[in-house]
Amino acid sequence: MIIKIEVLLFRTGSCCLYIFVSEHHQFLPGYIKITLFYVIFYGCLAGIFIGTIQAMLLTLSEYKPTWQDRVAPPGLTHTPRSDKAELAFNPRAVETFLAHTKALREFLDKYDESKQKDQMKFEDCGDQPADYKNRGDLDSDVGVRKACRFSRALLGPCSGLEDTEFGFKEGKPCLIVKLNRIVNYRPRPPSSNESIPEEAQPKVQPNVIPIYCTSKKEEDADKIGEVKYYGIGEGFPLQYYPYYGKKLHPQYLQPLVALQFTNLTRNTDLRIECKVFGDNIDYSEKDRYQGRFEVKIQVEES
Repeated sequence: MIIKIEVLLFRTGSCCLYIFVSEHHQFLPGYIKITLFYVIFYGCLAGIFIGTIQAMLLTLSEYKPTWQDRVAPPGLTHTPRSDKAELAFNPRAVETFLAHTKALREFLDKYDESKQKDQMKFEDCGDQPADYKNRGDLDSDVGVRKACRFSRALLGPCSGLEDTEFGFKEGKPCLIVKLNRIVNYRPRPPSSNESIPEEAQPKVQPNVIPIYCTSKKEEDADKIGEVKYYGIGEGFPLQYYPYYGKKLHPQYLQPLVALQFTNLTRNTDLRIECKVFGDNIDYSEKDRYQGRFEVKIQVEES
Protein backbone atom coordinates (compact mmCIF):
# COMPACT_ATOMS: atom_id res chain seq x y z
CA MET A 1 0.00 0.00 0.00
CA ILE A 2 1.39 3.43 -0.96
CA ILE A 3 1.03 6.06 1.71
CA LYS A 4 0.58 9.55 0.34
CA ILE A 5 1.96 12.42 2.39
CA GLU A 6 0.37 15.81 1.92
CA VAL A 7 1.77 19.11 3.17
CA LEU A 8 -0.74 21.82 4.04
CA LEU A 9 0.32 25.38 4.82
CA PHE A 10 -2.16 27.84 6.20
CA ARG A 11 -2.20 30.73 8.64
CA THR A 12 -4.00 30.73 11.92
CA GLY A 13 -2.59 33.82 13.52
CA SER A 14 0.90 32.65 12.62
CA CYS A 15 2.39 30.40 9.95
CA CYS A 16 2.08 26.76 10.83
CA LEU A 17 3.09 23.55 9.06
CA TYR A 18 0.70 20.57 9.14
CA ILE A 19 1.72 17.22 7.77
CA PHE A 20 -0.55 14.20 7.77
CA VAL A 21 -1.01 10.85 6.07
CA SER A 22 -4.01 11.18 3.78
CA GLU A 23 -4.75 7.41 3.70
CA HIS A 24 -5.74 7.43 7.33
CA HIS A 25 -6.09 11.21 7.80
CA GLN A 26 -3.88 11.08 10.85
CA PHE A 27 -1.36 13.74 11.70
CA LEU A 28 2.30 12.71 11.96
CA PRO A 29 3.83 12.75 15.41
CA GLY A 30 4.93 16.20 16.64
CA TYR A 31 8.66 15.55 16.64
CA ILE A 32 8.57 14.56 12.94
CA LYS A 33 6.68 17.74 12.07
CA ILE A 34 9.20 19.87 13.90
CA THR A 35 12.13 18.06 12.28
CA LEU A 36 10.73 18.48 8.79
CA PHE A 37 9.92 22.13 9.43
CA TYR A 38 13.47 22.97 10.44
CA VAL A 39 14.98 20.91 7.60
CA ILE A 40 12.96 22.93 5.09
CA PHE A 41 13.50 26.22 6.93
CA TYR A 42 17.28 25.90 7.26
CA GLY A 43 17.54 24.45 3.78
CA CYS A 44 15.98 27.64 2.41
CA LEU A 45 18.34 29.79 4.51
CA ALA A 46 21.35 27.80 3.28
CA GLY A 47 20.20 28.25 -0.32
CA ILE A 48 19.84 32.02 0.13
CA PHE A 49 23.28 32.23 1.79
CA ILE A 50 25.01 30.17 -0.90
CA GLY A 51 23.31 32.17 -3.64
CA THR A 52 24.42 35.46 -2.06
CA ILE A 53 28.02 34.28 -1.76
CA GLN A 54 28.06 33.07 -5.35
CA ALA A 55 26.67 36.38 -6.57
CA MET A 56 29.35 38.28 -4.62
CA LEU A 57 32.13 36.06 -5.99
CA LEU A 58 31.03 36.89 -9.53
CA THR A 59 31.94 40.54 -8.85
CA LEU A 60 35.50 39.71 -7.68
CA SER A 61 38.52 39.30 -9.91
CA GLU A 62 40.65 36.21 -9.49
CA TYR A 63 43.80 38.27 -10.03
CA LYS A 64 43.12 41.92 -9.18
CA PRO A 65 42.18 43.14 -5.68
CA THR A 66 38.85 44.96 -5.80
CA TRP A 67 39.68 47.47 -3.08
CA GLN A 68 43.19 48.77 -2.44
CA ASP A 69 42.53 52.34 -1.33
CA ARG A 70 43.06 51.47 2.34
CA VAL A 71 45.96 49.06 2.02
CA ALA A 72 48.71 49.91 4.50
CA PRO A 73 52.29 50.34 3.30
CA PRO A 74 54.34 47.15 3.28
CA GLY A 75 55.93 45.75 6.38
CA LEU A 76 59.70 45.60 6.69
CA THR A 77 60.87 42.26 8.07
CA HIS A 78 64.18 40.60 8.71
CA THR A 79 65.75 37.18 8.98
CA PRO A 80 66.69 35.75 11.43
CA ARG A 81 63.84 36.64 13.73
CA SER A 82 62.96 35.79 17.30
CA ASP A 83 59.79 36.10 19.33
CA LYS A 84 60.97 39.21 21.14
CA ALA A 85 63.09 40.61 18.27
CA GLU A 86 66.22 39.90 20.26
CA LEU A 87 69.44 38.37 19.00
CA ALA A 88 71.86 37.44 21.76
CA PHE A 89 74.83 35.22 20.98
CA ASN A 90 78.42 34.43 21.83
CA PRO A 91 80.75 34.22 18.82
CA ARG A 92 82.76 31.51 20.60
CA ALA A 93 79.71 29.32 21.28
CA VAL A 94 78.23 27.98 18.05
CA GLU A 95 75.13 26.69 19.78
CA THR A 96 74.10 30.27 20.67
CA PHE A 97 73.72 31.31 17.02
CA LEU A 98 73.12 27.98 15.29
CA ALA A 99 69.38 28.62 14.96
CA HIS A 100 70.04 32.04 13.42
CA THR A 101 72.40 30.78 10.73
CA LYS A 102 70.06 27.90 9.96
CA ALA A 103 67.18 30.35 9.44
CA LEU A 104 69.32 32.42 7.09
CA ARG A 105 70.37 29.40 5.02
CA GLU A 106 66.79 28.19 4.69
CA PHE A 107 65.54 31.64 3.75
CA LEU A 108 68.19 32.16 1.06
CA ASP A 109 67.80 28.69 -0.42
CA LYS A 110 65.29 29.86 -3.05
CA TYR A 111 67.74 32.58 -4.11
CA ASP A 112 70.32 30.07 -5.33
CA GLU A 113 71.25 30.72 -8.93
CA SER A 114 70.65 27.04 -9.74
CA LYS A 115 66.95 27.55 -8.99
CA GLN A 116 66.58 30.56 -11.28
CA LYS A 117 67.82 29.09 -14.58
CA ASP A 118 64.45 28.41 -16.23
CA GLN A 119 64.19 30.96 -19.06
CA MET A 120 60.41 30.51 -19.18
CA LYS A 121 60.01 31.58 -15.55
CA PHE A 122 62.86 34.01 -14.87
CA GLU A 123 64.52 36.92 -16.63
CA ASP A 124 67.49 39.18 -15.94
CA CYS A 125 66.52 42.63 -14.74
CA GLY A 126 70.02 44.01 -14.23
CA ASP A 127 72.26 44.47 -11.22
CA GLN A 128 71.77 48.24 -11.14
CA PRO A 129 68.63 50.09 -10.00
CA ALA A 130 66.11 50.64 -12.80
CA ASP A 131 62.50 51.75 -13.26
CA TYR A 132 59.44 49.60 -12.66
CA LYS A 133 59.16 46.45 -14.78
CA ASN A 134 55.84 46.70 -16.60
CA ARG A 135 54.38 43.28 -17.41
CA GLY A 136 50.87 44.40 -18.30
CA ASP A 137 47.73 45.00 -16.26
CA LEU A 138 46.56 42.50 -13.69
CA ASP A 139 43.37 41.78 -15.62
CA SER A 140 45.06 41.46 -19.01
CA ASP A 141 45.32 38.14 -20.85
CA VAL A 142 49.13 38.00 -20.65
CA GLY A 143 48.98 35.09 -18.22
CA VAL A 144 51.75 34.06 -15.84
CA ARG A 145 54.53 36.65 -15.61
CA LYS A 146 58.24 36.04 -15.48
CA ALA A 147 60.13 36.95 -12.32
CA CYS A 148 63.32 38.96 -12.05
CA ARG A 149 66.31 36.96 -10.98
CA PHE A 150 67.96 37.94 -7.72
CA SER A 151 71.24 36.23 -7.00
CA ARG A 152 72.22 35.82 -3.38
CA ALA A 153 75.77 36.68 -4.46
CA LEU A 154 74.59 40.32 -4.50
CA LEU A 155 74.52 40.17 -0.71
CA GLY A 156 78.30 39.99 -0.47
CA PRO A 157 79.69 38.51 2.76
CA CYS A 158 76.10 38.02 3.97
CA SER A 159 75.20 35.71 1.07
CA GLY A 160 76.29 32.58 2.93
CA LEU A 161 78.25 31.41 -0.11
CA GLU A 162 81.68 31.94 1.44
CA ASP A 163 80.90 32.56 5.09
CA THR A 164 78.31 29.97 6.06
CA GLU A 165 78.09 31.49 9.54
CA PHE A 166 76.92 34.88 8.19
CA GLY A 167 79.39 36.81 10.33
CA PHE A 168 78.09 35.48 13.64
CA LYS A 169 81.32 33.60 14.36
CA GLU A 170 83.28 36.86 14.16
CA GLY A 171 80.76 38.87 16.13
CA LYS A 172 79.68 40.70 12.94
CA PRO A 173 76.14 39.40 12.43
CA CYS A 174 74.15 39.76 9.21
CA LEU A 175 70.44 40.40 8.85
CA ILE A 176 68.57 39.85 5.59
CA VAL A 177 65.79 42.39 5.08
CA LYS A 178 62.81 42.41 2.72
CA LEU A 179 59.69 44.45 2.03
CA ASN A 180 56.55 42.36 2.34
CA ARG A 181 54.56 41.67 -0.81
CA ILE A 182 51.51 43.73 -1.79
CA VAL A 183 49.78 42.97 -5.08
CA ASN A 184 50.16 45.78 -7.64
CA TYR A 185 52.03 48.01 -5.16
CA ARG A 186 54.62 50.41 -6.54
CA PRO A 187 56.82 51.94 -3.84
CA ARG A 188 57.89 55.47 -4.72
CA PRO A 189 61.37 56.73 -3.81
CA PRO A 190 61.61 59.93 -1.77
CA SER A 191 61.04 63.02 -3.90
CA SER A 192 62.79 65.22 -1.34
CA ASN A 193 65.00 64.93 1.72
CA GLU A 194 62.65 66.79 4.07
CA SER A 195 61.38 63.69 5.88
CA ILE A 196 64.70 61.84 5.87
CA PRO A 197 67.27 62.09 8.66
CA GLU A 198 70.34 64.03 7.63
CA GLU A 199 72.65 61.05 8.06
CA ALA A 200 70.42 58.95 5.76
CA GLN A 201 70.13 61.49 2.95
CA PRO A 202 73.26 60.30 1.06
CA LYS A 203 71.49 56.96 0.49
CA VAL A 204 68.77 58.58 -1.62
CA GLN A 205 69.16 57.81 -5.32
CA PRO A 206 66.87 57.27 -8.33
CA ASN A 207 64.90 54.02 -8.68
CA VAL A 208 65.73 52.75 -5.17
CA ILE A 209 63.81 52.63 -1.90
CA PRO A 210 66.57 53.43 0.61
CA ILE A 211 66.97 51.77 3.98
CA TYR A 212 68.85 53.15 6.93
CA CYS A 213 69.61 51.74 10.38
CA THR A 214 70.57 53.63 13.49
CA SER A 215 70.56 53.33 17.25
CA LYS A 216 67.16 53.66 18.87
CA LYS A 217 68.75 55.41 21.85
CA GLU A 218 70.90 58.47 21.32
CA GLU A 219 73.29 57.42 24.08
CA ASP A 220 74.05 54.19 22.18
CA ALA A 221 74.82 55.89 18.87
CA ASP A 222 78.58 55.40 19.20
CA LYS A 223 78.17 51.76 20.26
CA ILE A 224 76.56 50.53 17.05
CA GLY A 225 79.62 51.02 14.90
CA GLU A 226 79.54 50.78 11.11
CA VAL A 227 76.57 49.19 9.37
CA LYS A 228 77.26 47.86 5.88
CA TYR A 229 74.50 47.48 3.31
CA TYR A 230 74.59 44.91 0.49
CA GLY A 231 72.21 44.53 -2.42
CA ILE A 232 71.24 46.34 -5.60
CA GLY A 233 71.80 50.02 -4.86
CA GLU A 234 71.97 49.12 -1.15
CA GLY A 235 68.18 49.31 -1.12
CA PHE A 236 65.08 47.95 -2.84
CA PRO A 237 65.27 48.57 -6.63
CA LEU A 238 62.09 49.43 -8.49
CA GLN A 239 62.49 46.92 -11.33
CA TYR A 240 61.23 44.21 -8.96
CA TYR A 241 57.85 45.95 -8.71
CA PRO A 242 54.96 45.56 -9.06
CA TYR A 243 54.14 42.12 -7.74
CA TYR A 244 51.29 40.41 -9.64
CA GLY A 245 50.13 37.91 -7.02
CA LYS A 246 50.64 34.20 -6.45
CA LYS A 247 48.71 33.04 -9.50
CA LEU A 248 50.23 35.44 -12.02
CA HIS A 249 53.67 35.72 -10.41
CA PRO A 250 54.33 32.33 -8.77
CA GLN A 251 58.14 32.52 -9.10
CA TYR A 252 58.44 36.08 -7.80
CA LEU A 253 61.52 36.84 -5.72
CA GLN A 254 61.56 39.90 -3.50
CA PRO A 255 64.70 42.03 -3.68
CA LEU A 256 66.79 41.74 -0.54
CA VAL A 257 69.12 43.96 1.43
CA ALA A 258 71.76 42.51 3.72
CA LEU A 259 72.82 44.44 6.81
CA GLN A 260 76.09 43.64 8.53
CA PHE A 261 76.93 45.14 11.89
CA THR A 262 80.71 45.14 11.86
CA ASN A 263 81.66 46.75 15.18
CA LEU A 264 79.02 46.24 17.85
CA THR A 265 80.02 47.00 21.43
CA ARG A 266 80.29 43.74 23.34
CA ASN A 267 78.18 42.73 26.35
CA THR A 268 75.71 45.55 25.75
CA ASP A 269 72.04 45.46 24.80
CA LEU A 270 71.83 47.55 21.65
CA ARG A 271 68.44 48.43 20.25
CA ILE A 272 68.61 49.22 16.56
CA GLU A 273 65.88 50.68 14.34
CA CYS A 274 65.86 50.26 10.55
CA LYS A 275 63.55 52.24 8.27
CA VAL A 276 62.78 52.45 4.59
CA PHE A 277 61.92 55.81 3.06
CA GLY A 278 59.49 56.59 0.27
CA ASP A 279 56.72 58.98 -0.71
CA ASN A 280 54.06 56.30 -0.17
CA ILE A 281 55.66 54.65 2.85
CA ASP A 282 54.73 55.74 6.34
CA TYR A 283 54.86 54.33 9.85
CA SER A 284 52.39 53.32 12.53
CA GLU A 285 52.75 53.11 16.27
CA LYS A 286 50.27 50.23 16.22
CA ASP A 287 52.37 48.17 13.80
CA ARG A 288 56.06 48.09 14.63
CA TYR A 289 56.88 46.45 11.27
CA GLN A 290 55.12 48.94 8.99
CA GLY A 291 57.96 50.47 7.01
CA ARG A 292 60.42 49.75 9.80
CA PHE A 293 61.53 47.29 12.43
CA GLU A 294 63.43 47.25 15.69
CA VAL A 295 65.85 44.59 16.85
CA LYS A 296 67.93 44.22 19.99
CA ILE A 297 71.34 42.69 19.50
CA GLN A 298 73.77 41.61 22.20
CA VAL A 299 77.16 40.17 21.37
CA GLU A 300 78.31 38.36 24.49
CA GLU A 301 81.97 37.93 25.20
CA SER A 302 83.41 36.43 28.35
